[in-house]
Amino acid sequence: MQEGSYIWSHLQRQHRPVDKWIDGLWLIVLLFAAMILFNINLGEMPLQDWDEGIVAQVAKEIWNAPTGSMSWLYPTLVGEPYQNQPPLMHWLVAWAYAWGGVNEWTTRLPGAVITAFSVPLLYCIARELFYLRWVAIYSALIYLTMLPVIRNGRLAVVDGLGVTLLMLMMLCVLRSRRDLRYCLGVGISLGLICLTKGILGIFLAAIVTVFLCWDTPRLLASSYLWVGVFIGILPAIGWYLAQFMQYGYTSPIELGNESLNPINYIAHGQAQPLWYYFIEIIKWTWPWLVFLPQTLRFTWDNRNFSWAKLIIVWTGVYLLLISLVQVKLPWYLFPIYPSLALAFGFYVAQIENASFSSYPRIWVTSFAILAVAASGGSIYFSLGSISNTDLQIIFACIALTMTLAAILAERGDRQFLKILIWGSYICLFLFIKSNYWIWEPGQAYPVKPVAAMITRANLKLEKIYTSFPYHRSSLDFYSDCTVIPASSRDLKYHWQSQQKPYLLVDNPTLDVLQLKSLQVIDQTAGWQLITKGIVDNSKVKSYE
Repeated sequence: MQEGSYIWSHLQRQHRPVDKWIDGLWLIVLLFAAMILFNINLGEMPLQDWDEGIVAQVAKEIWNAPTGSMSWLYPTLVGEPYQNQPPLMHWLVAWAYAWGGVNEWTTRLPGAVITAFSVPLLYCIARELFYLRWVAIYSALIYLTMLPVIRNGRLAVVDGLGVTLLMLMMLCVLRSRRDLRYCLGVGISLGLICLTKGILGIFLAAIVTVFLCWDTPRLLASSYLWVGVFIGILPAIGWYLAQFMQYGYTSPIELGNESLNPINYIAHGQAQPLWYYFIEIIKWTWPWLVFLPQTLRFTWDNRNFSWAKLIIVWTGVYLLLISLVQVKLPWYLFPIYPSLALAFGFYVAQIENASFSSYPRIWVTSFAILAVAASGGSIYFSLGSISNTDLQIIFACIALTMTLAAILAERGDRQFLKILIWGSYICLFLFIKSNYWIWEPGQAYPVKPVAAMITRANLKLEKIYTSFPYHRSSLDFYSDCTVIPASSRDLKYHWQSQQKPYLLVDNPTLDVLQLKSLQVIDQTAGWQLITKGIVDNSKVKSYE
């Protein structure tokens, strides 16, 4: 026994430097590949409404605050106290504004760079869970080639930062099973998550707690873990305590309710059904969704192993928690994708080492269907009246990738996996190089021309009421004004009750309102900025 132990320790010492060198090389390659996808063409598209516009506005107010002010500790949104989320992400964006100016690129850069580090982090997690290096490589590359990961990681929202911190916490949890010093990393990661996502960080902490209860319950009784957690969350506790003392909440529960506003607020006034996130997974995880049925069965059959326990808990607990809240937004699903990538990575590594005369018919059929659909999309966008070269090339690339994957899978050639990975990477690269990686702004009027019109009017201290049905945080950011949605009845009330009202109305609504003593300040893109009576000539743009 002693001789065997000596031989094993000798082999470990002999191969460990080689292993570390290879792992280090893969970490560099993965980080470089991730930086390309997460950062190219980052500032070409306007900011989204909802989270992106809010993060940008809060960060801009922190950056614009007078020297010596405490706005970094007590952030505001259009001048009002903002406690919906702790300000870690907003601090990072404000810091980017300090050296790069206020623009779309600096707004998105901190989140994109930090989220890019989640790719090598997932490689490290897989190396802790699995013996084979190719499992870690496949897991990281599958994660990198998921469309929701790239798209949401490039947005100026807190979820990319939250996922990276979650993966750092998971890595520390796994390593703490053999070295309790990593418990401090668990606490620090949890504290940073709470400074990013607030009380919603409890959702992510629940994943770790359930996993440890199932896999390593001894760690839950370790004083090292709880001391690390206590030290790590001190900054988050300090921030909440500062808000409590500054704004005079009657109880900590009242402040907690402020932090829960993001999940209590119903986007556009409509709650999503319980199965919303299942539909999102089905919509956006192709082509890896092809392997989902076999991967789920394979993971469940191996549920006695730590890797399977982690994947089951990570996916199941978080999916259950976010499905129970009312408001559901696509980027709330972001923390699911690393666990799915781990499961897919282990499964495809297993089938690559197996011998098949032909892979399952359902795989070949799925790849063929995707190829036909993509070919149809490429042909559609080559037609004269709707010709679009970017989309035509993107769909052609998808069609070629899926066609090659179907042919190789039919022949039992395991190279089809590498075709899927590198083909998906190239398709995503072409996609983010185009201006279609953000499609939501097309669902409303172009925000920049309207914001420029408001800026020209120099109405920074005025409230503007608009006929648009919902609030657009991006419009507040670009125009430096508070633009409040109002019904036609409310618009008429403000017009009659105020001496100098400012309304932003579309042409059909303006015809319905039939306002008197109307003065058009400016107009663009089907919208008019109006007020009552005669305004200062410096603010008025005359029209024939």
